[in-house]
Amino acid sequence: MSPLPTLSPAATTPTLSPQDLGVGARFTIAVMDGGFAEIILGALAGADATDLDVVTDPVSTLVRGSEQRVLEYLTDVIAGAARGGHHVSASVLLSRGCPGEVTCSITPGLLAEAAAVPVLPATGIRASAHWSLYPLDDTGRPGEEPDHLRDIYAAIDHAKQLGTYVRGEHYATLLEGDLADVLGTMAAGWVLVGRSVQHVTSHAVLSIASPTEV
Repeated sequence: MSPLPTLSPAATTPTLSPQDLGVGARFTIAVMDGGFAEIILGALAGADATDLDVVTDPVSTLVRGSEQRVLEYLTDVIAGAARGGHHVSASVLLSRGCPGEVTCSITPGLLAEAAAVPVLPATGIRASAHWSLYPLDDTGRPGEEPDHLRDIYAAIDHAKQLGTYVRGEHYATLLEGDLADVLGTMAAGWVLVGRSVQHVTSHAVLSIASPTEV
């Protein structure tokens, strides 16, 4: 009988799932129209939820899965609600690195599971957003002290490169562009910082077809 093959260390290390990594989002949509319920429910029903865990409660919708699929789903739902031309507002919270949910704990291998920056096709829908990024860095990096502003400024510089940055505001950064580009900018900062910080959250309030001009 031939001896059993020896497993390499890499082969014995299980791949962490998005649930293991605490990847997900919560979002709430408001549509300024008398038929808001039908519009919101229709947008939720019409979005592709393949490979995702989606739960809607009276306050918000939770979506968990890979970074790419979470952002695709968010784009589908918000675009679906906005295609009727009504003023739409969406509050979006992204989180990565808190799999314990109620009590966060360090996940071995989390930073090694670096995600690719989500790529989203254009929607043809223009959006504005007030965006904030929160690198929850308690320990710092080898040889460095924790410095959340370093990571926030790096994400803002990346937004400038992407062309969605408008200006800094009180407590937020103003982004404008195609809905996919705005959400993609938000996701890029979240994912890139998440390669070196255990727990990262990002929040944005998006506005589409606002009755006031920025």
